[in-house]
Amino acid sequence: MSITFESLLAPITPEQFMAEYYDRKPLHIPGAADKFAQVLDWAAINRLLDMTHIWTETSFRLVMDSVPVPPVQYSVKATSRDGAQILQPVAAKVLDWVRRGASVVMNDVDSLTPGLAAVSAALEGAGLGKAQGNVYISWQSHKAFHAHYDTHDVWAVQVEGEKAWNIWEGRADWPIAHPLFRGQKQEHHEQAKGALRQRLVIKKGDILYLPRGWYHDALAEAPNSVHVAYGVHAPLGLDFANILAERALHDPEFRKPLPLQDGSPAAKYALTQRAALLGQKLAEFAREPRVIEILEGFVRDYRFQRGGYDLLAARGGTTPAPAAAPTVAAAAPAPAAPAGPSLRVVGEARPVRRGNEFGLKTGTGVIAMSYGEVEASAWILARPSVSEAELRAAYPALNAAALIGRLRDAGVLAA
Repeated sequence: MSITFESLLAPITPEQFMAEYYDRKPLHIPGAADKFAQVLDWAAINRLLDMTHIWTETSFRLVMDSVPVPPVQYSVKATSRDGAQILQPVAAKVLDWVRRGASVVMNDVDSLTPGLAAVSAALEGAGLGKAQGNVYISWQSHKAFHAHYDTHDVWAVQVEGEKAWNIWEGRADWPIAHPLFRGQKQEHHEQAKGALRQRLVIKKGDILYLPRGWYHDALAEAPNSVHVAYGVHAPLGLDFANILAERALHDPEFRKPLPLQDGSPAAKYALTQRAALLGQKLAEFAREPRVIEILEGFVRDYRFQRGGYDLLAARGGTTPAPAAAPTVAAAAPAPAAPAGPSLRVVGEARPVRRGNEFGLKTGTGVIAMSYGEVEASAWILARPSVSEAELRAAYPALNAAALIGRLRDAGVLAA
């Protein structure tokens, strides 16, 4: 299935989102009840849970009224496929806790089904960072977590039921996953969350976007609630510091020992001078074209590497499309439309953005495009080959023939 960043945000446009909401303030986007029908539902949840071997004490958790349930109370000792000793949840014990009102948390689900992976791909394809998804299942009047903030942007995709969210005025200053922030006590959060900003009821088909550090808590409003929380981790200034550290390895000044300290003014002066020299060199490194090129590539490609496998295509074959599920009174199947010639990616290209304008940078220059065309081009570039029919199926709102023609003229695609 194909989900685009545009379809996630609709009726908000990507340009409006980036200009008014991204890293600025929360956004609630109401949607039709069936908007995420293919992402996750109760049947799919049960199928996931039945994959017993993938769940451990870290990937599967129970929380009872904001207090984590010790895994030993719903698990048994088992051996993972890697031979490690783990605690594996037992269905009967888990269901007993669920009857009592325990919330279920399923971590790292973002690539387990095509529907879950489609949302991850849409968020990462927009250049927002690495997307990691957790499923939260809760029941009416049982709160899983107290007021808190997350160390990443949150995209809460409501797939079943309803949930009431309290959005507070407080926002932590760009926290990261570090003990400096994770070690803060609940008393600190209760004081820092501030006054109530708004109370939202997120219904099936809705999305809630919360910038990193924004205080919130939630409670199931209907008899049950299921939402997939996609945490999107953006590249940080600290990542640039790591790139500069790699660059410093090639400069002998950074490999020399620092001046020894004996408490004398001369020793302190020598250390101060060396620190100034090293700081000046780091500033010079930060302006080097090669360092900027590496930084640009790091930010551009900051996403998880998922999927991309087509074993038959690697051998020059064609993988047949999956058969459609039969219906009770299916009509005679219509003749299949020809897939058309397969085109291979032969040239380098990458999406670029300047303000609210988007384009695709190729070896022949920058091609001005709409956001949807850029997103579709990124989808094409991630594949070994593509046909017009495949592009049309993935992005039905686009003129597939015209986009492929432009990419062929630019030397990106060839037969």
